[in-house]
Amino acid sequence: MKLQPRALLWSVVILPIVFLSLPFAVFRHTKNVVKAINSEASSQPGKTAASSSVLVELFTSEGCSSCPPADKLLTELDESQPVHGAQVIALSEHVDYWNRLGWKDPFSSAQFTERQTDYSTTLHVEDIYTPQMIVDGRIEFVGNQRATALEAIAKAAQSQKARIEAVIKTSTPNSITLSIQAGDIPEVSRGDRADVILAITESGLMSNVARGENAGRRLTHSAVTRRMAKLGTIEGKDFNAEQVVHLDSTWKRARLRAVVFVQERSSRRILGAAAIKVEGGQ
Repeated sequence: MKLQPRALLWSVVILPIVFLSLPFAVFRHTKNVVKAINSEASSQPGKTAASSSVLVELFTSEGCSSCPPADKLLTELDESQPVHGAQVIALSEHVDYWNRLGWKDPFSSAQFTERQTDYSTTLHVEDIYTPQMIVDGRIEFVGNQRATALEAIAKAAQSQKARIEAVIKTSTPNSITLSIQAGDIPEVSRGDRADVILAITESGLMSNVARGENAGRRLTHSAVTRRMAKLGTIEGKDFNAEQVVHLDSTWKRARLRAVVFVQERSSRRILGAAAIKVEGGQ
């Protein structure tokens, strides 16, 4: 059968182009799917495919006039996740030693003052101060220094981390039951022990400060640590536990996260961290 000129053009020129372009179309589609999976994973703290979890702690106080810029920076790190390859898990820990200077911080606790004091001993900081930011338990600096924070987070993200998963098994109006698994835990420093610690944080908090250095200001906070407690100690390379967590009736459930991290006692080094929303579980 003799092909007509139009049919000949289709068979000789157009069809080969179509078939040659198919592999590229398939490749482009597959590449986009992979990106979507990695992007979705990295938006779920503790369940990342492309990011390494980095614990960022801020010791702060509503009585300190230098602290609001640091609080704002922590919010940016928590919400914007500006460091490629790092999943920032934020803890805002309000100390209580500013309370005697005119304003009692409603989120403050002696527990966080004690935790900061332990850090100062380990990291050879002469005096405790606010705002102080500590990245993965090893790098400390003044908490409003954005460039320093980004550099420290990027460096910490390069360290090997444990695989930590936290799942909400049951939930009631006043409590949740967490199932926690940790594996592939990096080798603990010689002579040290590592603990598994649970923190409950709340974001979207606000205070109208009436006295002290911030008198007349409305302050907002993210990732405020409401509760922190040790769950157990690492024995070997794995850890499994279930924990019932009681939730205070004044806390806004939709703004709560459960943060689980593994930390060496003496060196204060963070070996891994994960976070999960109390409501919704992601």
